[in-house]
Amino acid sequence: MTSTKPPARPARRSSGGITLDDVSKLAGVSAITVSRALNSPDLVSPKTREKVRLAVERTGYVPNLLAGGLASNRSRLVAALVPTIAGPVFLETVQALTEALAEKGYQLMLGQSGYHNSREDALIDAIVGRRPDGIVLTGIMRSAEGRRRLLASGIPVVETWDLTPTPVDMLVGFSHEQVGAATAKFLHGKGYRRPAVISGDDHRANLRRSGFEQSWRALGGKRIETCAVPAPTTLGSGRGALAQLLAAAPRIDVVACSSDALAHGVITEAHARGLRVPQDIAVMGFGDLGFAQHAHPAISTVRIDGTAIGRQAARFIVDRAEGRPIESKIVDLGFSLIERAST
Repeated sequence: MTSTKPPARPARRSSGGITLDDVSKLAGVSAITVSRALNSPDLVSPKTREKVRLAVERTGYVPNLLAGGLASNRSRLVAALVPTIAGPVFLETVQALTEALAEKGYQLMLGQSGYHNSREDALIDAIVGRRPDGIVLTGIMRSAEGRRRLLASGIPVVETWDLTPTPVDMLVGFSHEQVGAATAKFLHGKGYRRPAVISGDDHRANLRRSGFEQSWRALGGKRIETCAVPAPTTLGSGRGALAQLLAAAPRIDVVACSSDALAHGVITEAHARGLRVPQDIAVMGFGDLGFAQHAHPAISTVRIDGTAIGRQAARFIVDRAEGRPIESKIVDLGFSLIERAST
């Protein structure tokens, strides 16, 4: 009589855990090859990667990242701080950063810092203590204490979504002052003369407002009505801000907003009041979020290439972690003005 038995699973160690050797035996490759397939997949052929993947799937093996980090002095983790995980304007950057790092065998951890840096120093302490292979910040590190800690850590740092000649380490972004100035020139060139600015109360939005005001005055423009709202900005805060502005200055002919959400709110409030956009009041946003081109009317805005920011930040981190030289530590990706029906 013959009997059939299911294929034997690799024996567990006394600790009950599957080891790298178990995976290598099942995959028919060396333990070093398994390690490469898991940590540097671009160094292994697709056929070998598939063998290792199937063996990992069958055994349920989970790599000991701590042990690997101690052996190589690399954690394979990159930490990123964003003002809010609910803000759609940063999602494109986070997605591109995640994908670009994953291609090189790195994982991304996200931390939420808020818009006013109240938690940033505490988060920096927590992150540095875990020794990631890199840290990506949204905006410039303005805290002197946080800057000192980052410099002392020796961890590669990429600041994003802003521009400065003196980054902590590396930087990829654009000038918010130039965004504001370009917006002012664009709207002035369209013939608008009684502008208002609705701005979130965060640092980067304030830079855009300041750039707008300086450029508008340089163009010979007169009074600019302004209204600040709490960040993160919303459609509701846009509606409320327009109502406040119209009560104080009913003759404004254009509103420049620090986000597309605000612009959408302004358009909604204008329609509710029987005002035509752009015939009675024009509206400009920032961010070119997915809904902007589908609003009624479609929202003129400023496009930021968040995908390019994420990919460049990942390239900086990986190149530094793997010992490759950085040709230029500051990359200015610029921005694009998108003209649509709202102006």
